[in-house]
Amino acid sequence: MKQLIIASIACLCMSFVAQAQYDSKGDSIQSRFRPGAMWFFTGWRPASVEKVRKYDRLIFDITYNDWIGDKDLFKNHWASIGLNTNFMFDIPLTKGNTVSIGAGLSHSYSVIRHNGHITGNDTTGLTTWEPKSPTDDFRKSILGGHSFSIPLELRFHKESWRHFKLHLGGKIGVQTSLYSKYVSNHWLDRDVVKNYSFPDQNNLIYSAHVRFGFRNWALFGSYSFNKLFSNPNSIQLNHVQMGLSISLF
Repeated sequence: MKQLIIASIACLCMSFVAQAQYDSKGDSIQSRFRPGAMWFFTGWRPASVEKVRKYDRLIFDITYNDWIGDKDLFKNHWASIGLNTNFMFDIPLTKGNTVSIGAGLSHSYSVIRHNGHITGNDTTGLTTWEPKSPTDDFRKSILGGHSFSIPLELRFHKESWRHFKLHLGGKIGVQTSLYSKYVSNHWLDRDVVKNYSFPDQNNLIYSAHVRFGFRNWALFGSYSFNKLFSNPNSIQLNHVQMGLSISLF
């Protein structure tokens, strides 16, 4: 039994050493496997050792959504959560892929949970925001929407799979839907009212964003330059996102 325990400890130590040797190839040497959750997936054929490694091709941005303009930042509910899904091509510009361009397609779902009414008026062509009154019986109010856009990024990172990275980019796209949602509780009934009628909804979106982090993780921030509503007499709001980016491939 004693010999078995000693042999088991020796095997365990050898496995740790082997793993350390595999993981510590040096900052200047690229990993033979791709980064992210699919490190060991190389397709139908083994990956070429000489092939330049590519990074951050499937990125999820888990975001807190807010607005700035006529309404102050960080005044909305903390549960204003959204998700950006980014399918990207990584185009190396240098031999070690320390500088690259990222381009692709992005889908964004955003929710801003606030404490008021956002109402569109088809007659005047305006969209207004009013605070919740004592007679309102809704439990929560939401401004949500979906958008599709084309992102373009300039990427900087170290020549290693364990790298610090900085992405500077922007997006241009289309706001495919924008809605207000009110949820009320009447005894045992849950009443949900949705409204998609905003006469001056800005369908064109364009924004700038940044990611800064390590390996598969990064902090994310985004600011939309155009207003949510185009009429200058409507409430003037710019969409803001901040959160965490996870690169899986």
